[in-house]
Amino acid sequence: MTSAEILTIGTEILLGEITDTNASYLARQLRDIGLDVYRKTTVGDNPQRIAAFLREAFSRCQVILSTGGLGPTIDDPTREAVALAFGVDLEYHPALWEQIQERFRRFGRIPTENNRRQAFLPQGAIPIENPVGTAPAFIVDREDKIVICLPGVPREMEYLMQSSVLPYLRKRLNLQEFIKTRVLHTIGIGESLIDSKIADLETSSNPTVGLAAHAGQVDIRIAVKASSQTEADQQIWQMEQEIRKRMGNWIYGADDESIETIALRPIKENRWHLATCESGTQGMLIQRLSPHGEPFIAGQYLTTSYLPEDFFALTASFRQYSKAECGLGVLILSGVQTQEVYLHLITPHTQQTFTKPYGGPPQNAPRWAVNHAFDILRNL
Repeated sequence: MTSAEILTIGTEILLGEITDTNASYLARQLRDIGLDVYRKTTVGDNPQRIAAFLREAFSRCQVILSTGGLGPTIDDPTREAVALAFGVDLEYHPALWEQIQERFRRFGRIPTENNRRQAFLPQGAIPIENPVGTAPAFIVDREDKIVICLPGVPREMEYLMQSSVLPYLRKRLNLQEFIKTRVLHTIGIGESLIDSKIADLETSSNPTVGLAAHAGQVDIRIAVKASSQTEADQQIWQMEQEIRKRMGNWIYGADDESIETIALRPIKENRWHLATCESGTQGMLIQRLSPHGEPFIAGQYLTTSYLPEDFFALTASFRQYSKAECGLGVLILSGVQTQEVYLHLITPHTQQTFTKPYGGPPQNAPRWAVNHAFDILRNL
């Protein structure tokens, strides 16, 4: 079975100075063409360490995709590292140097001498012209070991991935399978309880089922490998129906559906408006509702701590002041080891108060509390 690994190159990533988004993008693209990714690794700007990784990874996989280290400076070591890993020299490509100079002319600039380094590639490498940047990419394909080196700039990397790399991999590896995923979003239920309800499904080899926990929300991921899009859709549909049967109303949506959008639906359907009051939440309730516009019409973030009864009264008063049919209050009170979350909901027909203890990391409490508030709204 053909498998791949992803290598991101850059000491700045290891030091936490920048966030690596390239690996996630590459993993999704390889997934979609049916190529299994088993590892993602980051190595600093050191040619010996990069070469050692490549040699080790090729004992496990056939394909390695790397990003970064293709610039003109001394600390851009990818070309040297790949040559070292394959035991070859670097060779000069005059045509690449012409392309690089043309890119600079287009930008109204003149390349410096060190840019010429980018025209040197490992012996036998296949150049990939980069029409959206100045760093050429390349492929080394020897003895069924393929390394594809792409620029670290996301815009350039994504363009080359779509225009050159994916077509090359499909043809070279005769990739006929599809990998498709579906993510079901749950709320109001913990990861361990979900696991107890669908544990047998999590042992399935195809489709696979996995869990990903977030603050106040757990996702259930379904992934399937199939020979056609239709077959993939059918297998995912069957697994999804079984999961929905077991999980019921704990599932609020799928894929790109947000809990905010789902929570506002009952209010829209009743042609009501919503005013919110929050304290201890860092203003997260307003932040997450504001982009949606109506029926959310007003929000109040209170920086002072209140007793629950006083906070509920403030929520009711702000609802009346805003002339909203619905009022929603979220209050977080911090204790020694846990935090208490108080939720207060007012509609034209009822008033409800909920108290929920929270014992997770304090920085996650606002998101946890607001997600539970949305869970209450969606069940109006």
